[in-house]
Amino acid sequence: MSQADYDQPWKSALELYFEPFLAFFFPATHAIVDWNRGYESLDQELQQVVRDAELSNRRADKLFKVWRQDGSEAWILLHIEVQSQEEAGFAERIYVYNYRIFDRYRRPVISLVVLGDDRSNWRPSFYGYNLGGCRVEIEFPIVKLLDYESQWDVLEQSTNPFAVMVMAHLKTKATTGQMTERARWKWLLVRGLYERGYDKSDILELFRLVDWMMTLPDDLQLQFEAQVERYQEESQMPLLSRIELRAWQKAEVTLVLRLLKRCVGEIEPAFQAQIEQLSIDQLEALGEALLDFSRMEDLITWLQANPPIA
Repeated sequence: MSQADYDQPWKSALELYFEPFLAFFFPATHAIVDWNRGYESLDQELQQVVRDAELSNRRADKLFKVWRQDGSEAWILLHIEVQSQEEAGFAERIYVYNYRIFDRYRRPVISLVVLGDDRSNWRPSFYGYNLGGCRVEIEFPIVKLLDYESQWDVLEQSTNPFAVMVMAHLKTKATTGQMTERARWKWLLVRGLYERGYDKSDILELFRLVDWMMTLPDDLQLQFEAQVERYQEESQMPLLSRIELRAWQKAEVTLVLRLLKRCVGEIEPAFQAQIEQLSIDQLEALGEALLDFSRMEDLITWLQANPPIA
């Protein structure tokens, strides 16, 4: 059975559509940012903070530097968390990240959380303690993706890219173990990309993200790709060719190699060749495993245990 991937598609979506992300989920934060000055992604800085804190779960965490609307020279670090399953000590981890980022940069830090799990009553938004007259605490904004299930009509009408991400996330969760039903929803969401008025570049990016998250067995994936082709021919909207559809597998290889280089350094040609021969499911498994890699030996051990499927 294909294992759904939530973290990496969300991380990729944040890199592509950071401003729409804040506008969709956290409008109050969006309003204080001077978007004319742009923003900067600080992945390397966040990884250092995570290592210093000895916390291994970095998943889809993202860190951005932005500037405020009031015109001051100060800048804000936005610490984004997308959590796909309930986790003990989660609120404490947000607190640790927040104060370590502040300690490193001496700038205000806003921690924002998207909860993508399926426990409706799990809503961690506070961590603190009061001891001997000393009180320490943090309260952070959260959004719960499950809450959008009752707003499906609103999601379908929205042109914000994160409306698509929310729908893909919810339907991927809801169809765990039901691949035929997932294939049906995947097709409906992808068809909707054509009907929302997105330009070609956004259709291609959102198609990639939905395809990445809503993983299917090979037979259903081939049926899905054929369905996309038929729709394009009938509607005379040839945006995605069979070559482009197949290019997503190559894109996954490229992304995995890029992430590996960040974790373990340059990849020797022999090992890169092995990675290029991995199946889609193996690439997804490696993309999950590499989050815990810190040296080349970790990759070698994984490849020895997971040789390319002939």
